[in-house]
Amino acid sequence: MFIIGYTLLLIGAVFIFLGILGVFRMPDLFNKLQAGTKATTLGFISLAAGMIFIHPEWWGKLLLIGFFVLLTNPISSHNLARSAHSNREEMVIHGEDALSEKEES
Repeated sequence: MFIIGYTLLLIGAVFIFLGILGVFRMPDLFNKLQAGTKATTLGFISLAAGMIFIHPEWWGKLLLIGFFVLLTNPISSHNLARSAHSNREEMVIHGEDALSEKEES
C-alpha cells in the first residue's frame, strides 16, 4: 500500500511541477490559467489519493478538502478568465487565425 501511495504522491508532485512550469512558460493569461488549473487539480487528486493509501484514517478529511478544491479551482479560474476577457486582455496568437480573417472581411 505504501508503494502505491508514494507513487501517487510522486505523480501529483510531477503534475504540480508541470503546472508551475506551464504558468511561467505560457505566453498569455488564458494559457497560464489553463495550465495552472488543470495541473493543480490533477496534482491534488493524485496527492490526496496517495495520502489516502499512506494514512487511511485521513480519508474523510482528504475527501472533504478534495471536494472543496475540485469545486473552487475551476470556478475561480473561470471568473479570472471572464474578468480578463471583459477587460479585453490580449491573447498571444502564433500563426494564422482563421476567425479574425473572417471578421475583417
